[in-house]
Amino acid sequence: MTPREIDLVQTSFAKVIPIADTAAGLFYERLFEIAPEVRPMFPADLAEQRRKLMAALGMVVGGLRKLDAILPAVKTLAVRHVGYGVSAAHYAPVGEALVWTLQQGLGEGFSAETREAWLLAYRLLAGAMIAEAYGKETAA
Repeated sequence: MTPREIDLVQTSFAKVIPIADTAAGLFYERLFEIAPEVRPMFPADLAEQRRKLMAALGMVVGGLRKLDAILPAVKTLAVRHVGYGVSAAHYAPVGEALVWTLQQGLGEGFSAETREAWLLAYRLLAGAMIAEAYGKETAA
């Protein structure tokens, strides 16, 4: 990722922080709408899950300039998710729900350029996670 793309992701995420719980709620609503098969993987009460989502996003977004430092934690998370029943195919609706949530939360502040930067960041990280959890052939 270029420094500009990283700036766009980090700056836009900083604007989500004040509405973190609302954004996380929107994310899960959208995810369960487009991928209802994943709902059973989550607890009925999503309060803790929403907090974990925003913490994980904060860690990843904050570490985009030092990918080597965050990739071990990201890869560990990917392997742990396999145990929850997550498949490589689940990464696409998660990315879609994330981008949709950012659009909803940021409105006009979520420009086409910012959207592309988020998509790039998500593809990069999801690719690393899929490769770690399911093999490099699956991530290709």
